[in-house]
Amino acid sequence: MDTINKKNNPVYSNTDTSKVNLKEEEWKKVLPEDVYNIARLKGTERPWSSKYESFNEKGTYYCAACGNALFKSDTKFESGCGWPSFYEPISKTSIINTPDHSHGMTRTEVQCGRCKAHLGHVFNDGPPPTGLRYCINGVILDFEKAKDAEKKYNEENKDKPVK
Repeated sequence: MDTINKKNNPVYSNTDTSKVNLKEEEWKKVLPEDVYNIARLKGTERPWSSKYESFNEKGTYYCAACGNALFKSDTKFESGCGWPSFYEPISKTSIINTPDHSHGMTRTEVQCGRCKAHLGHVFNDGPPPTGLRYCINGVILDFEKAKDAEKKYNEENKDKPVK
């Protein structure tokens, strides 16, 4: 994600799976304001404002706060809700589901399994095979293209003329 300054964030890692436990003052120093608002203050971005809403690249979605792997692109689907939606997390430990009784509703909040950043909510109206819809704020997502697929594509097309 463009606004994430990973160099200033000592906990950001796509490979470290150890739990992150920073004080709020530290999070405020290392996260951009928009990411901090969603991740730590449980904010919500405007619907249809995320660059990932209609994004269809192949790869992996990570937590923008800590780099934890969250979702594979092949579990992303168009739900029409205005936020990037997925039907399954990358693993059972990549996310945490917690009860959310805010705004006069009962919902299930989705948090990062590594740093407990607020990601969004999960609903029981998704597609098969899980029937779940993880409705996730795009601001809290980071994305990395599938390197193997990109490498294979480049190798297969290296001798083809560019049109």
